[in-house]
Amino acid sequence: MMDRPVVLIAEELSPATVDALGQDTEIRHCADADRAALLAALPDADAVLVRSATRMDAEAIAAGRRLKVIGRAGVGLDNVDVAAASRAGVMVVNAPTSNIVSAAELTVGLLLAVARNIPQADASLKEGSWQRSRFTGVELADKTLGIVGLGRIGSLVARRMEAFGMRLLAYDPYVQPEYAARLGVRVVALDELLATADFLTVHLPKTPETVGLIGFDALHQVKPTVRIVNAARGGIVDEAELYAALKDGRVAAAGVDVFASEPCTDSPLFELDNVVVTPHLGAGTAEAQERAGMSVAQSVRKALAGRFVPEAVNVRMGEVDIELDPWLTLTERIGRLFTASADGLPGRLQVRVDGEIGRLDTAPLELAALTGVLSGVVEGGVSYVNAPLVAQERGLNTELVAGPESSGQPGLVSVCGALPSGDEISVTGTLTALRSGERLVEICGFNVDLPLAGNTAFLRAPDTAGVIGAVSEVLGGAGVTIASLQLARAPRSPGEVLVALSLSGPVAPEVLADAAARIEATAHWSLEQPG
Repeated sequence: MMDRPVVLIAEELSPATVDALGQDTEIRHCADADRAALLAALPDADAVLVRSATRMDAEAIAAGRRLKVIGRAGVGLDNVDVAAASRAGVMVVNAPTSNIVSAAELTVGLLLAVARNIPQADASLKEGSWQRSRFTGVELADKTLGIVGLGRIGSLVARRMEAFGMRLLAYDPYVQPEYAARLGVRVVALDELLATADFLTVHLPKTPETVGLIGFDALHQVKPTVRIVNAARGGIVDEAELYAALKDGRVAAAGVDVFASEPCTDSPLFELDNVVVTPHLGAGTAEAQERAGMSVAQSVRKALAGRFVPEAVNVRMGEVDIELDPWLTLTERIGRLFTASADGLPGRLQVRVDGEIGRLDTAPLELAALTGVLSGVVEGGVSYVNAPLVAQERGLNTELVAGPESSGQPGLVSVCGALPSGDEISVTGTLTALRSGERLVEICGFNVDLPLAGNTAFLRAPDTAGVIGAVSEVLGGAGVTIASLQLARAPRSPGEVLVALSLSGPVAPEVLADAAARIEATAHWSLEQPG
């Protein structure tokens, strides 16, 4: 019985998330994001699930020698070194849409809190003081809201604040004005937004370009009556400059949910009565946590099963058509067989797609082929994540060629290339539900019909009598059961045959070499495919 993959849960996740990982995984826990315990547990882990407190940096990723996937149960990836994971071939997945409603609703809550001084009034009354006039606020209606970042969360905030009767402006260089207009939002330059807004909310990812965006210069352009809310990422609004602006009366109030360094329990902002602070509650709802955990658990299961994961942040593919998904596995297996038959790498790899699948976006098949071709070449393994980097390091270029969309069958995928010796190598496969799924239909110019799963072996030899008997005798004598055997000829290789074997188990290299010697084979190779 095969060992189940080990999934290390480094922070508390919902019971439903753990259940979603399934009984085919071994769940281990590393409580409270303890660093020493994490590093000690990682060498045995195939996957690790974290939230925001656990740092999966280069040291941790290096410790996880078996790691295939890091799952972040949330949106941000500040605590995951994506570049280090990519170099190691470790997939990184998150839940990019899990908390968008919760984050948008918290933003609305902070806008109301800073407009009406709700937390301050609550604290004062609970201390026994009734001071209505002290906490006089302002209305949101007919005020201008400046939204910095009109992505998923910014768009949800816009929809909600339109219902409050606010005028909506947005700064986002990557958003089309037509999209914004459908939301009732006018896209403007940042300078205009800063000078016009009565309220300002931030909804940007944290990048080198956005850190400090709302800093000294920006906070000298705003109205003194502006109220600023940041529930996105700490550091986008410069906390020191915000404090100075609030003290100087250049900003009326602020709502802050995120900080440059977290956890944050001591900040000059905490001293100010016109500041409302919360401890990074953007995703802090039961619904958001459940969605995040379930989404990441499903992605981790796909990754551990060797399937493509559309949610992976470090895979150079977008969403893959569901009809194309089985062709990815086929193409990867064809790539593995290409390398086994070539016993080397070409300078250029061509991936050819023919048939009905040509109507789909077949670009992902190029990456699948590359992953398969390199999987038996690189120590430490190759995945969809690091295959392009490995190919670049080895000077391997790829080309995708789309043939006719209709060729009388569902589709054909071929991986072709010329070796430095001048030898042309090609492997072609197809999918057919009627003939046991994945089939090999051509290899090096020889037409065959063989299942592309389990153990296969191939021998190229002179076309003489007794080939089949000699091969069967050697393999049978070694206890290797032949499930099927085919003898193929090719017009471009006169006087030569290909013996294609589907085997019930692996064949030892020395046994295959003995069979090759018996028939004076010019080449021989074998491959064990998963499934």
